[in-house]
Amino acid sequence: MKVPDSGMPEKNYWESLFDVSLVLDRLGVDQTVRNVAEMGCGYGTFTLPVARRVAGTVFTFDIEPAMAECTREQATEARLDNVHPTLRDVLVHGFNLPSGSCDACLLFNILHFADPQALVAEAARVIGPGGRVLVMHWRSDIPTPRGPDIAVRPRPVQVQSWAAAVGLSTGLTLDLPPWHFGIVLSK
Repeated sequence: MKVPDSGMPEKNYWESLFDVSLVLDRLGVDQTVRNVAEMGCGYGTFTLPVARRVAGTVFTFDIEPAMAECTREQATEARLDNVHPTLRDVLVHGFNLPSGSCDACLLFNILHFADPQALVAEAARVIGPGGRVLVMHWRSDIPTPRGPDIAVRPRPVQVQSWAAAVGLSTGLTLDLPPWHFGIVLSK
């Protein structure tokens, strides 16, 4: 199932919209993190930098064959053997990873569809005790150059509500300039 308003623009433009290092620093992605599940690898904008920072494997999933292949090619070119792109509809079939097998799950710019709480629950399932679900989304309180319609963008309080409903605790809402907010959800 494709998430509405999730099409990818041209790669260079897309990558100009993020300060990837700042996002990963503020969300605490470093060598203390082993295995990571990522929903929607896209061009590998976050996948490859995450793979360079973590001590384990990045299991990344995309519904678009071209995106999974792009990320695979970039990982190969960068000689990153800890990136495993998979073509999979996670919203329908889940991550297909063992429960508790990851330290972190990335849900970046994806929680704007009919049942986001189900995806948060699946993310909670794949992280182990002490694991974190890392959420980043387009802000709805300022104009942004991309992103889904403001009416369907989740607000931090909604994300926190979905997290509480599936047994995750929430940390502070983080500013991820220039266009995003982030939240760390913990098990």
